[in-house]
Amino acid sequence: MNIQIFGKNKCFETKKAERYFKERRVKYQMIDLIRYGLSGKEFDAVLRGVGGIDNLIDWDGKSQEITNMKYMEDVLAKEDKVFDDPSLMRTPIVRNGKQVTVGYCPDVWAKWE
Repeated sequence: MNIQIFGKNKCFETKKAERYFKERRVKYQMIDLIRYGLSGKEFDAVLRGVGGIDNLIDWDGKSQEITNMKYMEDVLAKEDKVFDDPSLMRTPIVRNGKQVTVGYCPDVWAKWE
């Protein structure tokens, strides 16, 4: 199992995900999404894994950018904006090979073990 957690340092959900894997003694790699972001291939793999850009955006965020994106119809423009500004992504993004979850999903992670 090769777990990667992409998250924000001050995100409560990311800390819960880290705690979940620590308690089960599962090794994982934590990547600060704000500092390092996602590479192009990782971003594409995450989009395929979660079913599109609308599932990756943090619609509950208070950013003006998110409010503006609610009215955007161009999917590629949304993808470009989110790729350029990782703070718009919902976290944590947890990858295990080609399997991807967004948010705190212990039910899915339990099936990976």
